[in-house]
Amino acid sequence: MLRNAKARGDRRLKLAAGKSRWNSPPPMPELPATQWLLALLAAFGVGVAKSGFAGLSMVHVLVFAFLFGARDSTGVVLPMLIIGDICAVCAFRQHARWDYIRKMLPPAMLGVVGGWLVMRWLSEAAFKPVTGGIILALTTLQLFRMSRPQLFEHVPHALWFAWMMGLLAGVTTMLANAAGPIMALYFLAVALPKMEFVGTSAWFFLILNCAKVPFSVELGLIHPGTLLFNAALAPAIIVGLFVGRWLVVRISQRLFDAFLLAFVAIAALRLIGLF
Repeated sequence: MLRNAKARGDRRLKLAAGKSRWNSPPPMPELPATQWLLALLAAFGVGVAKSGFAGLSMVHVLVFAFLFGARDSTGVVLPMLIIGDICAVCAFRQHARWDYIRKMLPPAMLGVVGGWLVMRWLSEAAFKPVTGGIILALTTLQLFRMSRPQLFEHVPHALWFAWMMGLLAGVTTMLANAAGPIMALYFLAVALPKMEFVGTSAWFFLILNCAKVPFSVELGLIHPGTLLFNAALAPAIIVGLFVGRWLVVRISQRLFDAFLLAFVAIAALRLIGLF
């Protein structure tokens, strides 16, 4: 009983500390030059991922988890994702399939609420292996999808499948900003062409990520200090989007994702603490 009371007290203190960040906000994070370079490369990767290279989306999750911790990094990354989403919508909005967006948003919103409830109870010590486990599972799923695409091409366009994938996307995007591979898997299953995949994903994630902001603020993960950091990295995101838009029609995405996912799998194992 005493242990439970202490845990409840710790959570109340954590939430109070998060809210106080808006009253006395910490300055923009001070990072050494090497970590700034790493952050710039990760922000560049956000832009590239938003242009259609869904496999790249897990790299910035790992980089910012390394820089800020698994839990706090979710609030650092979210505004950058929204910047990328806005740019992607401007570039690919005409390709969106709103029938799929309307089908996937309700379960995804429920998943966001579920992920927010889980985050209120998870400590940073528990959050790190959870994030690594999510990324490793999604990496395995992505590799399986790439090696056996025919198994997913015949998944029926049923409502239960959309709800299952939407709930999973909502939970993982709230816990780790890592729903890109799940949506890639779903859009492959329903046989969306490449450009429709990019346009539909852009609108879907813009709406979903904006809906996550109040939850992240309530948890103390977004505050003026992190927003200044986001503003400093915004140009790298925009450059990444233009580079990705140029690459998306010139490079074999299958080969690109294969090398990338191998790296991400190793990094996820490191995040879990297996070596």
